[in-house]
Amino acid sequence: MSRIAPVFARLKSEGRKALIPFVTAGFPFADVTPELMHGMVAGGADVIELGVPFSDPSADGPVIQKAGDKALASGIGLLQVLEMVRTFRTQDKTTPVVLMGYANPIEAYDIRHGGGNSEDSAFIRDASNAGVDGVLVVDYPPEECVEFAARLRARDMDLIFLLAPTSTDQRMQQVAQVASGYVYYVSLKGVTGSGALDVDAVGAMLPRIRRHVSVPVGVGFGIRDAAAAKAISQVADAVVIGSKIIQLIEHQPREKVAAVAQDFLREIRLALD
Repeated sequence: MSRIAPVFARLKSEGRKALIPFVTAGFPFADVTPELMHGMVAGGADVIELGVPFSDPSADGPVIQKAGDKALASGIGLLQVLEMVRTFRTQDKTTPVVLMGYANPIEAYDIRHGGGNSEDSAFIRDASNAGVDGVLVVDYPPEECVEFAARLRARDMDLIFLLAPTSTDQRMQQVAQVASGYVYYVSLKGVTGSGALDVDAVGAMLPRIRRHVSVPVGVGFGIRDAAAAKAISQVADAVVIGSKIIQLIEHQPREKVAAVAQDFLREIRLALD
């Protein structure tokens, strides 16, 4: 079992909801990410989603695309992201870390580092050893992930999937067969940071998702402030915030990056509680 399920179980027993911030690894400075992660935990983060920079991020809007481009220009790839998690783990043994990204970096990693066709691929082995708890691969469809999910679970890692307003009951059933940890409901049609949040529409969709999916449901895309986070927390098990954090830290001097994220998340945490 990963660290994710116990966190959700504890929060449920306390009548609280999970706060899950997303940041792009290696942004806005190549070496700031472990410090930033600690700052987010101090601000009230329960799980951290760490974006793996990729050149063609189909689900990401302009804000996160720009962050990814800057991280790539700084030489940040999956190898460096795993090292960031490993560094974070030297001080924090408990906060779950989820890598969010795309198939290409994972498959390229296996090719470069060996073991891509073995029982325990290079990526799964090294992610586990670094202290990763979950993986969300945007372009891995559930019907092709049965073996990948089993390999991750064997290493105490969860495979997390996106669901969307357009997801059919059949798709939800397919996700339910392989997902663990939690599922991430995309609250709007479009990419990250786009559109207006429709809380009523989210509230109507979540019971339908829960008819098929037994793991907790987090909601993201379009949540930018404490009021929106509080509203979503009334119907979801977790609130995911990404683009707003990226915008807040983008132009900060290095020494203020972690503090700015911490202050913002503290405000969100107070609203949720």
